[in-house]
Amino acid sequence: MPNKYIAVIQAGGKGTRLRELTHDRIPKPLIKMNGKPMLEWQIENLMKYGIREIVIIIGHLGEKIEEYFGEGTKWNVKISYVRERMPLGSAGALYYIKNMHGKDILLIFGDVMFDIDWNQFICFHEQKGGEATLFVHPNSHPYDSDLVIMDEKNRIRSFDYKGNIRNYLYNNCVNAGLYILKFNVLEMFQEEKYCDLEKDVLLNFIQKGTVYGYRTPEYVKDCGTPERFWQISNEQQSGIWNRKNLKNVQKCIFLDRDGTINKYKGLVSKIEDFELEEDAAEAIQMINNSDYLAIVVTNQPVVARGMCDITEVENIHKKMEVLLGKKGAYLDDIIFCPHHPDKGYPEENTDYKIKCSCRKPLTGMLDKMIKKYNIDRKESFVIGDTTTDIQLGLNAGIRTILVQTGQAGNDRKYTVQADMNAENLLDAVKRILAVNKEG
Repeated sequence: MPNKYIAVIQAGGKGTRLRELTHDRIPKPLIKMNGKPMLEWQIENLMKYGIREIVIIIGHLGEKIEEYFGEGTKWNVKISYVRERMPLGSAGALYYIKNMHGKDILLIFGDVMFDIDWNQFICFHEQKGGEATLFVHPNSHPYDSDLVIMDEKNRIRSFDYKGNIRNYLYNNCVNAGLYILKFNVLEMFQEEKYCDLEKDVLLNFIQKGTVYGYRTPEYVKDCGTPERFWQISNEQQSGIWNRKNLKNVQKCIFLDRDGTINKYKGLVSKIEDFELEEDAAEAIQMINNSDYLAIVVTNQPVVARGMCDITEVENIHKKMEVLLGKKGAYLDDIIFCPHHPDKGYPEENTDYKIKCSCRKPLTGMLDKMIKKYNIDRKESFVIGDTTTDIQLGLNAGIRTILVQTGQAGNDRKYTVQADMNAENLLDAVKRILAVNKEG
């Protein structure tokens, strides 16, 4: 499968913001991070997945890149070069690529550092059958990032640019800077001229409904500033890059919602009733900075009872993402069960009044997330405020923590004992990280 693709790396920028590291003597992609140029880290990750053909687009001081990498023999890859005679933006140089190869393209920007499973990314792209697929994920500052708007089938509908005044709800989903493009996309490039990838190319295909977003928690970050460069360097040195790669087994903290993340107010069916617990954002930020994924698993019988519909639940979750994002935290995924087995409620929605395998304490939602993200049950935790959450963990073979917020175990639906008790979500996360450190 990788033989059907070539990697195209955009390495022609001047790197003005990184001048204190380049000193205008080397191009930005040759800045050494833990002993290797950034570009070398990219090539090594590609090579691990059998991607052997690479085109590097060069510009400012590009001859130094050619001198260092040559034809790629040292890395067991074949490298060729395209030199921009003038700045052509994020996509203009693709004009030259269409005359070099007839393969689909993995498009990469030279200041984006990553350690991902390309096989899964490519497999998703081929299953969807679109003309372009973007690698997308949540981040810790969605409020000042360009957001990607997707539908339930992962089809990208639009971009929400950071310059917009956001007095509305949104999902925390950001374009990470890795792309897969079918070769026919290059037919758009008829001459050498400046071209913006998103606005001049992708938007045309978004209008056709042929652009998709591949959402994953794997490690992808851009090193556009000295501060980010040193942070990413430290994260590589600590092994976070590799541990986040989905070819490796993941650890997860599964989070209940009502009474754990947000203040317990019974069944929350209105956006205005959703309010974060005081230390919830700090707790989730600590998870984000650890090796654990943060995934919300929640029963929402408000749909079955006719108190609100699926869209309203999703809007409440958007509010949760917005509130967390404003405090530097994010969720890797959210999954909810809209069902309720008991009939007889006023205005109930009979379509959702069913017995299912996803309603906690049944393990359907956990099983789906475990499969999706290659999660190790024995290394993971369930945190919640009810005995239902604790029973869920027991049913799934996952360790549990009962928090004293929300119902604090007083629902008494199940006679169970948690592995640990904690004052609140922050206390629970601190206990998990302490156990992990000791281990």
